[in-house]
Amino acid sequence: MSSIVWKLVGPGAGIIATAVASRVTKKVWVSVTKSPPPDNPEDPDVAWKEAVVWALASGAIIGLTRLIVERQAAVWYRNSFGELPPGLGPGDDGAVKANS
Repeated sequence: MSSIVWKLVGPGAGIIATAVASRVTKKVWVSVTKSPPPDNPEDPDVAWKEAVVWALASGAIIGLTRLIVERQAAVWYRNSFGELPPGLGPGDDGAVKANS
């Protein structure tokens, strides 16, 4: 049962965090630059400087927000179920172990 809960809570927290962080990032961009963020930074008509700054800013803010929210979700899970969520414990990095 607890692994089912994590399969819902873990990704759900990440999706919500990404959506909120994306909206916040766009609002901060507009308040700082007084112009909307690039619709598609890969478009060659978007200036390199604008594309790079947008990529760095949005990536950092969204990544940091997801990290914070997903860590808090893992803390909630541990407090609720007495153990770390599946895949987050020591040795749960998904690496294949070689036979000795």
